[in-house]
Amino acid sequence: SVDKDESARLTAQRDRQIRKDGVTKHIILIRHGQYDETHKEDEKRLLTPLGREQAAMTGKRLGQMIRGVNEEFGPCKVKVVRVSNLARAKETADIIYDNMDLDNFDGEMVERADPDPLLNEGRPCHHIPGGKARPSVVERTDEHHPRIEEAFNKYFHRAPVPEMPPSATESKEKETIIATTATEESNESDNKQKLVADPKHEFEVIVCHANVIRYFFCRALQLPPEAWLRLCTFNCSLTYFTIRPTGTVSCRMLGDIGHLPHEMCTCSMHTGFNW
Repeated sequence: SVDKDESARLTAQRDRQIRKDGVTKHIILIRHGQYDETHKEDEKRLLTPLGREQAAMTGKRLGQMIRGVNEEFGPCKVKVVRVSNLARAKETADIIYDNMDLDNFDGEMVERADPDPLLNEGRPCHHIPGGKARPSVVERTDEHHPRIEEAFNKYFHRAPVPEMPPSATESKEKETIIATTATEESNESDNKQKLVADPKHEFEVIVCHANVIRYFFCRALQLPPEAWLRLCTFNCSLTYFTIRPTGTVSCRMLGDIGHLPHEMCTCSMHTGFNW
């Protein structure tokens, strides 16, 4: 009885420590830009001119997030940009990265991970409702599901649990990230306000595909994954999750395209919304 009470007390203390000192993981999934679907070979399925514009505007949006605007809308600690191994996603990721304007960024640089084939497009699982599926569709779904499920388990998890005692972070200084521009003189840079990124929040960007994103959404929120085909994500849309230190998952954005003007909103080869 005493041992059980002590164990419960230590567990509660540990939970409080995790909530206080743990890192919240932010995952931003980005669907690739519009691409040429007339080819079967992956190396020819490249972005259209509109798709490249979409990717450029998405990069500018992420760059603004990383650098921050002021103390209230401060910078975000984006650690890594990941991407699938398909041409349209890699081209999108390249353009996004180039438009983040990180050459003029004095903080910690954002890592670019090697392309990951686990994130490639595919049929993640069978869907409901649905009619009678062709044998080839069933076979392809059964082939793709284990790979995409492996990708989900690889990237959707909470940050490592902190090992320091509860008081260890009391004196921990915030990481300082300074945003400057190439046109500023050195004396102006010295006087520029220093914006700090909260070390308890870490962001990852993953550029991949519509089916993968829709499946991840259902799995992350513990919804029936067979519902994935009911969702729709536009090109270069943002789907954004937070994973708290306790393991709680929330979705802050699903297919957000607020950074794109109306004339640049596409879903594959569909333009606008009248389809």
